[in-house]
Amino acid sequence: MKTTNILAAFLGGAIVGAAFALLFAPENGKETRRKLKEALAKRGIHFTDDELSNFTEEIKEEIKSDSTNTK
Repeated sequence: MKTTNILAAFLGGAIVGAAFALLFAPENGKETRRKLKEALAKRGIHFTDDELSNFTEEIKEEIKSDSTNTK
């Protein structure tokens, strides 16, 4: 496996992990989305507020779907 692929996989995992941590943090939604948006922007990923809301909804739905399918 190429070093580039390993690095990309690591960064992707780190971003997803950070997103999950922020989504389940005990803060209000507005503050959590702001922090998530800032964390992604530091990594060169820029979302509008609407795009970020859609992204977080997709993640929540995927989590719900995965938890339902594993039972």
